[in-house]
Amino acid sequence: MKVIIYWAKNIVETLLRLLPFPVRTGLIRVGNPGKNSPVIVTGNFDLTVERVKKSLKGLNVYLLIANSRGINVWCASAGGLFTEHDIISIVKTSGIEDLVDHRRLILPQLSATGISREIVKEKTGWSPLFGPVYAEDLKEYIENNFHKSEEMRTVRFDLLERFEMAAAWAFPVSLIPALPIFIFWRELLIPFCLLIWGFSLAIFLSFPLYSRFIDPVRERKGFILFDFGRGGYRLLFWALALLALSIYGIYAGTFSWGFLLKWGLICLFVVLILSLDLTGSTPVFKSGLHPDRLLKVVLAEDLCKGISLCREVCPRNCYEIDKEKHKARMPRIDLCVQCGACIVQCPRDALCFAAPDGSTIPPETIRKYKLNLLGTRKLPAGDKK
Repeated sequence: MKVIIYWAKNIVETLLRLLPFPVRTGLIRVGNPGKNSPVIVTGNFDLTVERVKKSLKGLNVYLLIANSRGINVWCASAGGLFTEHDIISIVKTSGIEDLVDHRRLILPQLSATGISREIVKEKTGWSPLFGPVYAEDLKEYIENNFHKSEEMRTVRFDLLERFEMAAAWAFPVSLIPALPIFIFWRELLIPFCLLIWGFSLAIFLSFPLYSRFIDPVRERKGFILFDFGRGGYRLLFWALALLALSIYGIYAGTFSWGFLLKWGLICLFVVLILSLDLTGSTPVFKSGLHPDRLLKVVLAEDLCKGISLCREVCPRNCYEIDKEKHKARMPRIDLCVQCGACIVQCPRDALCFAAPDGSTIPPETIRKYKLNLLGTRKLPAGDKK
């Protein structure tokens, strides 16, 4: 029964993963933890909590569920909904300080964009570490004495993730108009759902085939395959679909205003699928609709001491550390998704964002001002973006 419930929750919350699914915060014992057992922190998005617990099966650990407002760790951290204050709160209220002899917290790597490691250490006396990107690597990470491989630090967008994201887009887009279509044009319900799901699956499952042609940084005046989310291209695409429907209807002798209305509605929702923010729906690109995509991470080499936190938290493996010179390098800066984690975590303030106009956003601003739902960062008066 537990297995059935687990998979049922996974399916429902995957289909509706764009919505928050909060669970109770607090302390969970996994296995039979003792005084030296690891302490792992995650957000209170139910799907994440269940997957973390599943990944920890067979280990003896303490799992702290902090308040991320029922949202996944990366989105909550980037939006200022999962911060160092939530970590401090769960440490102080959970009773974990009396259960272990050490003072080491393992935080999700993808929370690094919103959680100041230094503030957590100052306020609690605990030393935060940023664990692997994926819960499935936690066991190996712990057994490897809390060391991460390059693969553990890097986000992927593998087949299963692409399938889940396709379902997360297709389900709400097909569900919302399903009732009126069922009432007025029942015979179109199945073709409509098949079109929506077919296009969503095609867009995401074929992503590796066209991803190299996507340029989310450059201000585009044209469009990229399967990314019509900007400008008036969605309306143009819909107009072309209506024209094609009219020509087909006239040629087949089935044209009527009712025919055009029904199939025009179907095409409208297909266009909505094509209008989704594709790049923002992946972990390997910055949203094409977010102003942050135009920013560039800049390294002040004179301030850098090669401490390596930038390398530890970068989800795209942009950094390398020159151990002889004690300096960080960014040989793969073209992969950067402008998450700002490296800037937030650098204790030397050697990193900042630079805008195309030459202005910069300093580390203290990135730490304080997070992104809203539209991907815009509220900046103090006088700061430019």
